[in-house]
Amino acid sequence: MLRKLLLTLFGGLLLALFLVLAGLAAGWYGLRWYGDQQVPVTSDAGFVIVTGDSLGRVVQRLAADRLIQYPDMFKVFARVKGVAADLHAGEYLIAPGTTYRELLHKFVTGDVRYFSATLVEGWTLKELLTDLNSHPKLTAPVELKNLPAVMGALPGDVPQTDNLEGLFYADTYSFEAGTPVASILQRAHQRLQSVLADEWDQKAENLPYTSPYEALIMASIIEKETGVPSERPDIAGVFIRRLEKRMRLQTDPTVIYGMGDRYQGELNRRMLRERTAYNTYVIHGLPPTPIATVGREAIKAALNPSNGETLYFVARGDGTHHFSKTLAEHNRAVRKYQITERRKDYRSTVQ
Repeated sequence: MLRKLLLTLFGGLLLALFLVLAGLAAGWYGLRWYGDQQVPVTSDAGFVIVTGDSLGRVVQRLAADRLIQYPDMFKVFARVKGVAADLHAGEYLIAPGTTYRELLHKFVTGDVRYFSATLVEGWTLKELLTDLNSHPKLTAPVELKNLPAVMGALPGDVPQTDNLEGLFYADTYSFEAGTPVASILQRAHQRLQSVLADEWDQKAENLPYTSPYEALIMASIIEKETGVPSERPDIAGVFIRRLEKRMRLQTDPTVIYGMGDRYQGELNRRMLRERTAYNTYVIHGLPPTPIATVGREAIKAALNPSNGETLYFVARGDGTHHFSKTLAEHNRAVRKYQITERRKDYRSTVQ
């Protein structure tokens, strides 16, 4: 009788153990199957996890957006994996074919979607801030008047002025959604300092600069004078020789910058004679600050100008320039390209 009872109990325990193991196996298989299922999207979809979101809130929104099926299984899947509290905030891109396992991995590793902002060569600081402040994925816009406080201390060779024109490197910067505008500005400034220091170490000898900042000022003028890469060293050569001969630079972009919002698209003789800190038809030497954002090629040209004897240049109207050694030759070129043979499709940039 006792033996029969023991066998019955033992058999019951084996059955219970079998059922438990079978349940665990079924659960394991079920979760494995679920992890291999694909997110039900037919095109790229975006999803945002907000700082402080719990697993439950994330799953609730995923289900509301119809980005997952069987939401309770997704929660169990995350908890079994031991990552329920490890979801990273950010904006995610969910592509067709993504499995639930891959989706959870994205959330846990912070594989967020990146966006980009491009600072264009030749932009003024006002244009640069307008573009960054209007970017839909950047936050905390920066006003021009607040920029000095945002940037803090500047390099030693930069005059301590509220005008931070030209101190941000023209390039493309990637970032996560929600990044503050100040973060892009700080990265662009650090990048400029790195490039400027690198090019300064490779500069030609006997240049009329006392600091990298003066070279940056020259680079900004070169950037505004031509969009033709091959001409930049030639433009730089003209300006360097004019500085060495104590000739005024006489470059229109500095006049335009000095006029600010008063410039409406045309220059006249009165404007060229107007005394501003930036009017190089009036002042000797360089203006007090850069006049635009620059890239590496303009900096390189400012520090490695072409040799030669040219002292003048005039726009041909196709985006390129004619260079002259003498004033008489220059005046003939001006008459030819600006008056007698002026192109009907005259333009200042190459197309």
